[in-house]
Amino acid sequence: TKTTPKHGEALQDLVKNMVNVEGDTFRMGCDEKRDGDCEDNEKPVHEVTLSSYQIGKYEVTQAQWQAVMGNNPSSFKGCDNCPVEEVSWNDIQTFLQKLNSMTGKKFRLPTEAEWEYAARGGNKSKDYKYSGSNDIEEVAWYYSNSGNKTHEVGNKDKANELGIYDMSGNVWEWCEDWYNEDYYKNTVTNNPKNLTKATFRVLRGGSWDYEASFFRVAYRYHYTPTHGNYYAGFRLASSL
Repeated sequence: TKTTPKHGEALQDLVKNMVNVEGDTFRMGCDEKRDGDCEDNEKPVHEVTLSSYQIGKYEVTQAQWQAVMGNNPSSFKGCDNCPVEEVSWNDIQTFLQKLNSMTGKKFRLPTEAEWEYAARGGNKSKDYKYSGSNDIEEVAWYYSNSGNKTHEVGNKDKANELGIYDMSGNVWEWCEDWYNEDYYKNTVTNNPKNLTKATFRVLRGGSWDYEASFFRVAYRYHYTPTHGNYYAGFRLASSL
């Protein structure tokens, strides 16, 4: 499929809609008081210090993927502003290379720590259970309200503390890191990123076809990096 002027506009929006996240130290992982029922792979809570970075205000849309790649792999077509899905971690690396050569920027996926810090609201965090609220209905498309499909990005009334949308719900979001069940037990504290090759890459945030328990900001998920799925998409990050 050819790209159109509308897709060019979508590309401009992608570059424009990046949110500055001021670096700081935060408590990563699951705290019963803050996050509810903790799972083993979310423990222990540990202090992580991050440098400042940027992260996408919205998930990458179908129109934006089309503008860069010239195709739309999504299951839920006919919705330009819905998140692109059916994209594997590996597909996204190709997208990033093309996007960076088109824009002269250095976009990448967020690390798992960057993702969680931004989802928690950065240094403006109010310690919500979900990204931006303790009431899932305010911020997330999930099994009970999605009508079994994705929705336009930024379509919920409430953003999180940093003005970011859909970090809980709509689609799971790929992160840079390899997934390790015990990663938190021996992770480094400064700008951590799991580079140790494993079977899966990290997904965070929950999606339209999952129940509320998967949407806690602390929840960790994973999937095979060579496969796409109709419940997984991504958002951009870049270093400052």
